[in-house]
Amino acid sequence: MEENILEVKALRKVFKLSKKQQRLEKTNAAQRVAVDGLSFNVKRGEIYGLLGPNGAGKTTTLRMLSTLVKPDEGDAELFGFSILKDAEKVRQKIGFLTSELKPDEFFTPDYLFDFYSELYNIPTHVRDERKKELFSRFGIEKFAQTKIAELSTGMKQKVSIAISLVNDPDLIIFDEPTNGLDVLTAKTVTDFLSELRSRGKTVLLSTHIFSLVEKICDRVGVIIDGKMALEGDVKELTAEKDLEEVFFDLYARIAGGEQ
Repeated sequence: MEENILEVKALRKVFKLSKKQQRLEKTNAAQRVAVDGLSFNVKRGEIYGLLGPNGAGKTTTLRMLSTLVKPDEGDAELFGFSILKDAEKVRQKIGFLTSELKPDEFFTPDYLFDFYSELYNIPTHVRDERKKELFSRFGIEKFAQTKIAELSTGMKQKVSIAISLVNDPDLIIFDEPTNGLDVLTAKTVTDFLSELRSRGKTVLLSTHIFSLVEKICDRVGVIIDGKMALEGDVKELTAEKDLEEVFFDLYARIAGGEQ
């Protein structure tokens, strides 16, 4: 592996809770700490997985790294650019995919790819070559002029992935890339993530799926309650137990108050 291209430094994010949120979360607390002093590094050319249960802080972390949300404390550097001081430069270098941000259902895949390419000032001939490659890779060609609203869930996800790669980013950040997908579409997505690594790209993904991490990730960081509870090489962590066992042993120790 080469040098770190992402260095996360003690990120912290606290959200205020409305009365409605307090009722939904069954708490009297006025705020919730989503990410609590999180630090980790991602190396060039690897797939790094953030693993944790729902509500662990994975999505908030990725949104901060993608400059969609500002941290309350800490910072992160992507390719030497700060998410606080150089947000625009960070955005130029990354691709970001999350189920929370969906493509506008009124438009077609073809229109949206061209629209986002224009935002990145990508030359027309480069855009067209890239679109041809990605649309072919994901079987989008025959749906290129179909409105997003009329596509299946799996095809919408494939279009979202293609759009997230319009700028041919060096670092791709995926939030739960296979969530809600059927097994065939999920395999297409995971195979593509491995393909990106083989092409020298770096992938940071969040997931709660143990098998996905074991299958494609080089390293993993386990997040529990917004904190890094365990980090390491996937093969080393799973040398004696599978990742699910490792996780639940760790979770039991944390729940029991062990350090």
